[in-house]
Amino acid sequence: MIWYLLYPFRGTTEAPVLAETHPLRRAFARYGRYAASHVVTTLLVSVAVASVLIYPFPFLYTTDFTNGASILPEHAWTDTLPLDDKNRVEPDVIMRSIWVHGSYFQALDKDVLLSALELQDELLGPTVNFNPRQQIGNSIDLANASTTNLTPAQRDAYHVVNGLTNESWFFQSPLQYWSCSSENIERDDDIIGTANERKRQPTSVNVTLRHSIVFSGKRFQDRRLVAADALVITLVHHRDSPVGRMWEERVQALKYKMADHWDVFDYSPSGKICELYEFQFRPMSTQDIFLLGVAYSLVLVYFLISLSKLRAVKSKVGLMVTVIAQILLAIFSSFTVCAILKIDLSRIPRLGYPVVIFSMSLENVFRLINAVILTPSEHSTSNRIGQAFGETGHIALASVTQNLLILYGLSRVVSPGVSAFCTFAAIALIFDFFYLATFFLSVLSVDVRRTELSDALAKASIRSRRSASETQSRQTWIDAMLQGRIAMSTRIAGTIVMVGFVLIAQWHFFENESVARALSRIARITPKYKNLSATSPLTEVHQGRSPASWLGLQDHETARELIHVIKPDAHSYIARVFHPTIFVLKGSDRNLSANEPWFPPAVYDFARHQSAPFIVTVLVIAAAVCLLMNYLLWDELADSARGGGSDSEKLLSVRTLTRGHTLDVALLSACSDGHLVSVGLDRVVRVWDIKAGGKSYVLGDGEDSFIPFPILAMCIDEESHWLALLSSTKVLLWNLVELQWGPVIRAEPDRHKPEAFFFTCDDSATIPPLLLVRRDGVITELKIGQAGPNSYMLTKESTIASMSFLTEKGFPAQVIASTREGQVLVATQEGSSWTSDVMGVSNLNERELVSIQALPELGFFLIIRSQTVDLVDSQTLRAIYTFRVDPIQPKSVKCFHSRPRRMRCGSVALWSFTLAYLNTYTRDLVVQTYSPQNEGESLCFCDPASPTRKTCCPWQRAKESRRVIKNPGLWDALPSGIMVGIRRKNSDKSRANVDYCHDQSHQPLGGLRRRHHTSQPTNCHISQQDNWEVWIFSHFGKQETWETLPLCPKIEDDGHLYVTNLGPMVRIGRSSLAVGLSNVIKVIMVGNERFETGDDSQPGDGVPPLASRRRKGPSTHRGRPTAHCPHC
Repeated sequence: MIWYLLYPFRGTTEAPVLAETHPLRRAFARYGRYAASHVVTTLLVSVAVASVLIYPFPFLYTTDFTNGASILPEHAWTDTLPLDDKNRVEPDVIMRSIWVHGSYFQALDKDVLLSALELQDELLGPTVNFNPRQQIGNSIDLANASTTNLTPAQRDAYHVVNGLTNESWFFQSPLQYWSCSSENIERDDDIIGTANERKRQPTSVNVTLRHSIVFSGKRFQDRRLVAADALVITLVHHRDSPVGRMWEERVQALKYKMADHWDVFDYSPSGKICELYEFQFRPMSTQDIFLLGVAYSLVLVYFLISLSKLRAVKSKVGLMVTVIAQILLAIFSSFTVCAILKIDLSRIPRLGYPVVIFSMSLENVFRLINAVILTPSEHSTSNRIGQAFGETGHIALASVTQNLLILYGLSRVVSPGVSAFCTFAAIALIFDFFYLATFFLSVLSVDVRRTELSDALAKASIRSRRSASETQSRQTWIDAMLQGRIAMSTRIAGTIVMVGFVLIAQWHFFENESVARALSRIARITPKYKNLSATSPLTEVHQGRSPASWLGLQDHETARELIHVIKPDAHSYIARVFHPTIFVLKGSDRNLSANEPWFPPAVYDFARHQSAPFIVTVLVIAAAVCLLMNYLLWDELADSARGGGSDSEKLLSVRTLTRGHTLDVALLSACSDGHLVSVGLDRVVRVWDIKAGGKSYVLGDGEDSFIPFPILAMCIDEESHWLALLSSTKVLLWNLVELQWGPVIRAEPDRHKPEAFFFTCDDSATIPPLLLVRRDGVITELKIGQAGPNSYMLTKESTIASMSFLTEKGFPAQVIASTREGQVLVATQEGSSWTSDVMGVSNLNERELVSIQALPELGFFLIIRSQTVDLVDSQTLRAIYTFRVDPIQPKSVKCFHSRPRRMRCGSVALWSFTLAYLNTYTRDLVVQTYSPQNEGESLCFCDPASPTRKTCCPWQRAKESRRVIKNPGLWDALPSGIMVGIRRKNSDKSRANVDYCHDQSHQPLGGLRRRHHTSQPTNCHISQQDNWEVWIFSHFGKQETWETLPLCPKIEDDGHLYVTNLGPMVRIGRSSLAVGLSNVIKVIMVGNERFETGDDSQPGDGVPPLASRRRKGPSTHRGRPTAHCPHC
């Protein structure tokens, strides 16, 4: 709401976005990174605090009105409200009382009780074994009754038990525990025990003689009364009751008659002898239940809708449980603190407390989740959480501060019961922010680590944040909302619910008044809303509690019972309460012998009896949480410990796999679960497990196995179970799980090299079939148990220039190829046979090379020419859009996109689509990204001629952004949307240095056997700018990311040979690459890579690239002397 109030000054209602260098944002971001990096510590702090505050809850609250404990709220509105005499309200009853004191907190002394009984009998007449029903059958002459000299029979005839009239009366006295009998008091050896045993004793009108109504200034221990400061004898009568007049006259007479035995004081603050009070016990009405039901329903609907819109959660039930747990922790913690601070929460229905806290808490929760979703997916978990909390922490803090100020202002003008609710809500808001920053933040970081959010984080992070400088056509807020492009703002929903509930609660306590009067009560601070002070103005008496505060302590069960007696069909009554007359026994010591305790008695009882179990329970819970988190996150915690935890954590990391080969690595193949297979010129096939830290083993190392070389191609199936090695005459299968050889498949020898070699999707087969596509256009299907290979000739008139394939479960495999003549051929598998179609390419220039790029997730493919790229539907073979590009170097196009989703119209839609390629002339890397024009739209792959929905953005309206990267070197595009490359920094000076050093140290060497490193002369310096350098680039998320790292960051020798060019490059998982560097392998990781099976990383197929299978043409590297990385 504060941002709406500041609209005239800021010109916007959006929360401010702090600069990254702002101290507050940096502080929140630093804390978020720490919390995400130290999940166990953060979670332990929140769990420990929650345990400390929730464990005492059942010991501090009670529902049976046990003395010394706070009272839990009921399903009713209860309060004791002082009224203004100016309203001229006619009271329902009149209350008169006397307070009897002995020495300080010695009111339960026998002498005090006997003296009080004497006063009671002087005021009311004989009350021993008081039972007014005994006189009902007798004929009582009330016409001649005297006001001051009523006989016991006449007095009892007016008692309310004999009929409710304008002359009815009844009284309450602690002496009724002993039947108002002096003999019973004298015979009782355990006065305090009797008072505790009979605390539920009813009077003749079924009003329970609770300690709260017959004693004042009580002391409790172990939920038992141990001392009282005053005996309270109360007369309740109607306006015309003669008993009331008799009481009034006799009290005045007693001041003089008993002056020798009593010191008498008139309690009259501000000169008043009486005040009006309204006592309420209003059960929740049907209207109340309906309104609360609507409120809970709206909160639930908002919660579920917001949850359904989150694309970041697989386990939405888990997130729901976490949010509910956080809010419940805040609520219970607040109840405990309110009990310790003696804040009475029993006056508001218990169902009103959660709905307000839920409505105010959800806003901050979803803001934080959405901020995490929009962070760049390549960042580590700690950086992601830190960036999100840095962006939203100050907004949450401002929201909490704003609501605290509103609650403080409301608490000053509302009734005491509603003011207590405002205090509770303020405490709950503070705890909610605390648990948001500890409990929820740590659980959220665990979810991100455990990939509950990772997939959708990568999907959602591609929605780049629009620059504020971009201009676009404006439309009204209503139009945008009706079109579904924006949602109704809920940023002030929590504040509205909070203020609305406070006003409704205030109205409940004054619902019999006019609207103008109720508003006037809220608009101005009146004396009736002052806190009822516990300090009495009678300083010479030193009362343990003032009569005004004693009235405020009356529980709602007493109010309900009194209402049933006075106004049986009502929910409240108004009483004119006369200030009590104070009787202090002569000779009593009223000096303070003990200070008022700071906390309620239940707190001291808890500390006395539950300290040991409390400490043990908290320690056990903390240890259990610690063990559980260490068990669940043992691998992540180890990674975090290795990775450090600095604020400037690098996204890039390079790992070296050494001692695998003695000669250059020729082939690489990988799968999503972290398996990497390398084939070297040393005729060694090695399997690496990157997830296990780089462990490896050699295939064919035993005597019973033999691998025929050369290995032409290799691939791994989608489930990461089988590795296939293609030689010239057969296919060898290796089980990556059971570590044993599988059956051998015979392959026909062919002089043409393989263009593609991959597993197809077939759930019916134990080992999926393999497809081999050769350069001459022959497609061969290789199956286990097949008599011979099943081949199909794709083209007889030409050779394949480029090809790609589409394999998806439930759909036939497709091979798309282009010939040297520019034809595009699409072959579709139909059972054991194949069918092919020829797709014409329009406007094809002579000798123009056409290449193919498949988009497996979309069911589309790209036809790439020199300056255009066609987006083609693989089913209809129709181009739906043509991209205009710079001159493209052949076979350099890479494409990546956001996670697809299905639109209501049935077509596939994206939030982002990127083409990356090398410029033919400059060799620069060009990155073209296409995104929807308006927020809330998606790039739709529907037919351009068909009508589109409002949320669909046709390709013609897509917004294009272009970036150019100089000197990219060898590069690839990861599925996570990150560009990764390896290049060598070039400069004339460094080139000269390399030439000089190479001539000095390597002139005598020759052949591969002399390529190992030797020591450098002291006068030889290789420029640091001539290093192999790894770079990453990402423009997804809210900011562009550019980072570099040396390929060989360590000074010591990695054991690789001298290199001129890099070896094969292959993708591993979603955010990792492996590249051959002579005889070693460099694994490049971006952020956190989990290597999970089934991740759609589209790893390399293990087929040597065309450039590595023929003589290299002129390039920028040609003519350079061979040099190695100077760091190594």
